[in-house]
Amino acid sequence: MDLPETMSFADTEDEDERVRSGPLWRHALWAAIVTAAGLTLGWLGALFRIGPEEYGLPPAAPGALWPYLLAWSVIGLALGAVLRFVAAKVPVYAPSEVLLGTVMIGTRLSLGWRPEPLEVAGLAGAALLLVAFWCAVALRGAAVVSRESP
Repeated sequence: MDLPETMSFADTEDEDERVRSGPLWRHALWAAIVTAAGLTLGWLGALFRIGPEEYGLPPAAPGALWPYLLAWSVIGLALGAVLRFVAAKVPVYAPSEVLLGTVMIGTRLSLGWRPEPLEVAGLAGAALLLVAFWCAVALRGAAVVSRESP
């Protein structure tokens, strides 16, 4: 089997990896929707446990729920702003999945563990570090591609 002569691998750009330009309201709406989805999945994950108590994360610990949900919604919106800012300039691979995963895991850990504010800040710092690394890889890749193109 031969590939058609008109097809090139440069034409098969992944839909997930493209520059996301557009008005500010679209970026804000994307960040709000993906953050809300991450919060919901993290909260639902905290409602049940898979396996015995001694082997996994505990279910949602007793105590106030709303401070953690509010904290992770603000953290998620900030992470979404960083991802969308970079994605508006260069192609970023799977920004929705990165934001959804970080918010979901942070929410799940916070609801199961009920950490102190300093520990939540540490989790937020780790999520920001992950997002910054993800964006740095995208920026580096775009710089290499622009350097190599005529």
